[in-house]
Amino acid sequence: MTRSPKRGVEFYMSVSHFQTDTRPAGVGAQIAPASKTAALVEQAFGVEFNLVDGESGELVYASPDQPGADWQMRAELFREVARRGRPEFVEEEPPLVVLALPLAGADECVAVAIFVTRPVLPGDDVSQAARALGIDPEEALRWASRQTPWAPGSLERVGRLVIKQAAAGARIKELEEDTESLSVNLAATYEEISLLYRLTQNLKISQSDKDLGRVALEWMQEVVPAEGLAIQLLPVAGEDDSLTRGGRTHSVLLSFGRCPVDDEQFSRLAEHLNLRESSQPTVVNPPATQDDSWPFPQVEQLITVPLAEGRNVFGWLAAFNHVSGEEFGTVEASLLSSVGAILGIHSGNIELYRQQSELLAGVVRALTSAIDAKDPYTCGHSDRVARIAVRLAQELGCDQKLVDTIYLSGLLHDIGKIGIDDSVLRKPGKLSEEEYEHIKTHVRIGHRILVDLKKLDEVLPVVLYHHESWDGRGYPRRLAGEEIPLSARIVAVADSLDAMGSDRPYRERMPDEKIDDIFRSGAAKQWDAQVVDALLRARDDIREIMRDER
Repeated sequence: MTRSPKRGVEFYMSVSHFQTDTRPAGVGAQIAPASKTAALVEQAFGVEFNLVDGESGELVYASPDQPGADWQMRAELFREVARRGRPEFVEEEPPLVVLALPLAGADECVAVAIFVTRPVLPGDDVSQAARALGIDPEEALRWASRQTPWAPGSLERVGRLVIKQAAAGARIKELEEDTESLSVNLAATYEEISLLYRLTQNLKISQSDKDLGRVALEWMQEVVPAEGLAIQLLPVAGEDDSLTRGGRTHSVLLSFGRCPVDDEQFSRLAEHLNLRESSQPTVVNPPATQDDSWPFPQVEQLITVPLAEGRNVFGWLAAFNHVSGEEFGTVEASLLSSVGAILGIHSGNIELYRQQSELLAGVVRALTSAIDAKDPYTCGHSDRVARIAVRLAQELGCDQKLVDTIYLSGLLHDIGKIGIDDSVLRKPGKLSEEEYEHIKTHVRIGHRILVDLKKLDEVLPVVLYHHESWDGRGYPRRLAGEEIPLSARIVAVADSLDAMGSDRPYRERMPDEKIDDIFRSGAAKQWDAQVVDALLRARDDIREIMRDER
């Protein structure tokens, strides 16, 4: 008998579930791979089986526990056992029987063993059974006399139990693998959902698209298997487009990791792929990137998705070069599409908010122009008051939101003068008491003009109260001290400063020294002393503001 037949060791090393047999004794123990099924067979029957290739019928492992037999002549029977998948007696020559068991998951492998069905004594004749199996009669007798008898029915029942147990073990193994795969997929899905949740939690108008884009790239590197990630934000306004003042006029590239392209190369890549004609993910893998026509050799794998809101495309999100050299697929493309949709909606909201802000700014500029047109002698007064008030607010340590409110308030503080008679507003001499009372109504007129503009709610107190006095002698409500809103107290000082420091039809501007003396004497009487102190500390900057404007 040949101990190392064709494909023997190589065949069994390829059989699934096989493990190393650690038994120290015997050639068979060293060569035979003990799969879970083979181990169960040996444990159940107490003998090591021969192993036969169920496809070819060739012996691939000869057990030292079994006598040599001619198995090649039974190749067709073994193939049938492998096909049926259940234990079979392929030979019955009393007192010997041959039991064949298909090994689950072993590529048509069949375990084969000879058993005795009754006790065999040294003088018994087993020559007929031995010749039927192709075994030397003397060898067969010596071997059979040492064996424990098995009833055929018991052999078959144990064989079936072993096969069922092996099948159950294989199913358990399969379920364990499925569970492990599901666990990995769930972990990846959780990371993706967590990423999208974190992004949605950061959707604030106050956060720019660049800020959110940088955050998105940093978070995405945790779940996207790419060497580099990038976002190209497209221009939202032309360089000479006066109607979209403040909008981005040039593309901006944000990147994380090893991004193989700069902003210009990204633009050429987008043009090469015709990205502007597609709102769907674009995935490029080899062999496309290995073709001579591919102009970006540093890009081997690529996914791009649009940052879009409706039909408006605000940029592109891209993942470059898979970390393991594999191809990008639908999983990565789907995740990038979700992130791109979130960023696109955010960019759309920011652009809409910017356009609304610009519209409001345009309305404010139009109103201040109307004031200037109403009274040519005070042209530029509102703009100067706004800039001086901002400098005072900064000197006082006001936060940026209040500074912005104060700027708008300075521009619009005199908007009510639109409703004042031109003859009174432009009178070169001293006003009569009746005319002065008419002038005083401009604060209430201004309040009525702006009261329906919800975006200017915080401006209304300045428009109404910038002529109130610290000592309570102002108008229209005779508020005193801190009853007067801080923004109104700041604009009051800026308004008075520009009025005294500007030429009027009935007088020339006052010298700076005289203006400063008036403010010192009026501190804590007409004006808030803290605002006056801020004025005196920032006097040089404020002189520059007034000089530039004049």
